[in-house]
Amino acid sequence: MASSGKSKTAVRAVRTIADAAAWCCAISVIALILVASMREGKVSSVRGNRLLDWPCDEIYVVREGETLHTISDKCGDPFIVERNPHIHDPDDVFPGLVIKIAPFEISNRKMLVR
Repeated sequence: MASSGKSKTAVRAVRTIADAAAWCCAISVIALILVASMREGKVSSVRGNRLLDWPCDEIYVVREGETLHTISDKCGDPFIVERNPHIHDPDDVFPGLVIKIAPFEISNRKMLVR
């Protein structure tokens, strides 16, 4: 009977160690995801202690009611026509049109203002 008590204690110890290892792995994975989601060298992606949501991806699909001007304001890219040679007429933008967006960073915007 003494060996039965020792085996239960050993099982509990193994479970405790396995639980601790699982928590360490979970925390490590979360930390890696957070580090990977932060863009290196992009000061404009963090304001205060919170991450900003980028309103536009690099590839943007035009929605109904949008114009190149509204997309430019929303995404911070004043050179949409120059980056998209398939747009021949800036007034001929339609829903579903795929365009390339390259948002300016805050440092570039400051240079333009000066």
